[in-house]
Amino acid sequence: MECGHCGEGLSIPRGARAVQCAHCRGVTRVGRRHGFVGFVVNMITNMAGGGRTRPATPPRLREAGYPRVQGDKRALLVGISYAGTHLPELSGPVTDVKSMSFLLTQKYGFPSQCILVLTDEERDPYRTPTKSNILLAMRWLVHGCSSGDSLVFHFSGHGDQVRDDDGDERDGKDEVLCPLDSDPADCGSDIRDDEINAALVRPLVHGVRLHAVVDACHSGTVLDLPNLCKIKKYYKIIDAALHVVIID
Repeated sequence: MECGHCGEGLSIPRGARAVQCAHCRGVTRVGRRHGFVGFVVNMITNMAGGGRTRPATPPRLREAGYPRVQGDKRALLVGISYAGTHLPELSGPVTDVKSMSFLLTQKYGFPSQCILVLTDEERDPYRTPTKSNILLAMRWLVHGCSSGDSLVFHFSGHGDQVRDDDGDERDGKDEVLCPLDSDPADCGSDIRDDEINAALVRPLVHGVRLHAVVDACHSGTVLDLPNLCKIKKYYKIIDAALHVVIID
């Protein structure tokens, strides 16, 4: 079950009538249909949906006005040039996003209306690549995904490393993506690999394929995946204990 306010996944204690979201603190009521009535309602819902129904869009995603999810292909493309910020300006990220969008629509059949673009050229406040918007857009990308879906996440911008606070990194460092509002005095302003894994990887259901293309420093381990794979002449698993899939 998802939070009715922010879309975060909820763990429902047995018998609970309402649950408070740990992310946004909003309270979501828990529907209670038992016995034969519950069985009939679920059966009719499943038959009507033909196995491809999408859950209701969370209020925060509706408010942002992100594209309505249709079909089995969607993409989130983020490009940040950092003009006017403390970070060195980059000339390529916005062009990268335009090129990726062209590739996905013309070569791989992604509908243009199912591609969400966040760049610092956007005027819509929900489509500027701040930390909160990027995490919200990640939630849009995986929301309601089902087996057979093809998802693409592309990020072009700055990346960095910060001290690991929860002890899950062998090198003692978390990899981060730097959003437009990255603050050098606040490492919490960047998007840690733990947050990216929680937003993009954990919600995936069996049979969903996610391609992540990240052009940023220290990006090889930024999804915190369970294996390391380097491509030379052949695919090779380097160390199954690492939390990463990397392509060199």
